[in-house]
Amino acid sequence: MTTPPLYHGTGPGPITPDGCAVDYYATLVPNGEPELIHAAVPEEASILELGAGAGRITHSLVAFGHDVVAVDESPEMLAHIKSAETVCSPIQSLSLDRTFDVVLLMSFVIETADDDLRRAFLETCRRHVTADGCVILQRKPPEWYDTVQPFERHAPDGRLLRMTEVSRQGPDLLLSTMEYTIGDRTWTHTFLSRRLDDAFLETALNGADLTIAEFLDDDREWVRAVPVRT
Repeated sequence: MTTPPLYHGTGPGPITPDGCAVDYYATLVPNGEPELIHAAVPEEASILELGAGAGRITHSLVAFGHDVVAVDESPEMLAHIKSAETVCSPIQSLSLDRTFDVVLLMSFVIETADDDLRRAFLETCRRHVTADGCVILQRKPPEWYDTVQPFERHAPDGRLLRMTEVSRQGPDLLLSTMEYTIGDRTWTHTFLSRRLDDAFLETALNGADLTIAEFLDDDREWVRAVPVRT
């Protein structure tokens, strides 16, 4: 029997290399994230959005007046973005000949269980942020890893969200499977994530010449990091 990859997905339509269902992501809408980001950065800031997906956050940031470059490794995802410049590339190998006021790494991408990949993600962030700019990261609050359990939830728009598997692979690693249903369409996404407590995250950031400047919310889910001053 072949062991399935730690990141994989199922369901109708294209599936990205890390298991995300393009058709499902194209249905998602913002939930306060653009407002939080907009309030934390300068007016009309240039923004590099890494792992932009189908533009759930991109379009709102453009509407707020920001010049956004959206990066994703899935051309099918990027095809849904109409209002911003797009670049099809893996995050870890991105090398644009320009820097930005703000670099975004959201949707818990930073919680990859692969240490080398995390390091490469952060190096990409540092490579593309201006000396006086910032990097905004999204992680799950560290305490989430201690309490998360399978659940089923009906969203207001009628979609069904289920976490069908929670398997702790150690004190800081969690293998999870999410299931999403809209009408007669169902997608699954299995992924392995790593708890990033404050000390671990600061050490990881320091390895890319970045440091935590502040948390943008009371849950410490949103982190603003800045280049280390030399």
